[in-house]
Amino acid sequence: MYRIRIPRRRPTSRALTVPAVLLALVLGATACGGHDSAAGGDKPGTTGAAPTTAAGPHVTVTPAAGKDGVAPGTPVAVTVAEGTLGAVTVTPKGKSSDGVDPVAVTGALDRAAHTWTSNRTMTPGTAYTVTATATDSTGKRSTTTSTFRTAAAAKVNGVTPTPLNNAVVGVGLPVSLAFDVPVTDRAAVEKALTLTTTPAVQGSWGWLTDPLTGIQRVDWRPETYWPTGTKVTLTARLSGIDTGGGRFLRRDVHDSFSIGTARISYADLAAHTLRVTENGRTVKKFKISAGSDQFPTWNGKMVVMTKQSKIRMTSSSVGIATDKDAADFYDEDVNNAVRITSSGTFVHAAPWNDRYMGKQNKSHGCIGMSAADATWFFDRATRGDLVIAAGSRRAVVDKGNGYGDWNVSADQWHALSALA
Repeated sequence: MYRIRIPRRRPTSRALTVPAVLLALVLGATACGGHDSAAGGDKPGTTGAAPTTAAGPHVTVTPAAGKDGVAPGTPVAVTVAEGTLGAVTVTPKGKSSDGVDPVAVTGALDRAAHTWTSNRTMTPGTAYTVTATATDSTGKRSTTTSTFRTAAAAKVNGVTPTPLNNAVVGVGLPVSLAFDVPVTDRAAVEKALTLTTTPAVQGSWGWLTDPLTGIQRVDWRPETYWPTGTKVTLTARLSGIDTGGGRFLRRDVHDSFSIGTARISYADLAAHTLRVTENGRTVKKFKISAGSDQFPTWNGKMVVMTKQSKIRMTSSSVGIATDKDAADFYDEDVNNAVRITSSGTFVHAAPWNDRYMGKQNKSHGCIGMSAADATWFFDRATRGDLVIAAGSRRAVVDKGNGYGDWNVSADQWHALSALA
């Protein structure tokens, strides 16, 4: 029997083109990096780069790659189609356009791990890179990167926190953030503030303004005075918050401090005495001469703000007298001055009034003591100590005058919160 051999047909060039086209389509679909290939990478005039990824799940990043001028409050979102997200980071590249160290952006995945959303604002004028890992339904894993830039702040706001640098302070000092320019969006700022204490202490934020300086601040005050030994940590995620009218905060604040001796002094302005207690025990009692009937001392709860071993005090600085020939004019270098209000109330040495100590109030509003007594008080005084005055014909000191927070009830204080 004869076998007939049928020759195999050689593939034509047309037959070769089919798998080549299919391969190109496959590569085009898997290398798109979670973005529309029609986008064409960077936009003219912008910074950053288009998202890049290995073949795998389709990831989308918002703001878009190469986007410039992103508002600092814009949420960053990362989503995956038909897969799950793993780690997502949003990190700054270098310093901001005005030289500030920018913040990294935090966020969280949804329960299904399909979407990651940021939970804070970004530093103005900063390039950010998003890096996200994802896994598709077949187990294939990919990494996507995308870069965009936030808009620079045309106007900025500054903040001064108190206390700082792991200080040990008295039981009356609130946590305080004072702003260079008044904040109109108080709720946005307050939502960015976190306070932790060990042991747990109940309290709340409250907004107030110093009646003398006009400086606005937000303070955290406990329900009652701080317990001695309390450890306090403030985390203020403020960078990128618009405080109103496009005026941005640029920096976060993070600091810790602790509470020391419960030192509370009681000034009886009618009896002309000052009694100092520490942890509930009387340790010293002084004769004083406080504000006269014409210039009475404030009543109420005042907190030690600062102290200076020597300070120049003038009548003109508190609006009493500018003419050297006036009866109430004074211009003195004063020793051992402990400040308790921003309006100019001090506990200090007043040797010129020695003959009135314990007998008559003859000062222009301060609490005067002998030189020796003032030295003892000055050496012991700590920022945050309380001085509680009573017996004057003057009103109770305003809550914003120094740290007068304690001159309102706990319920009244809660009502000062922007989130109440």
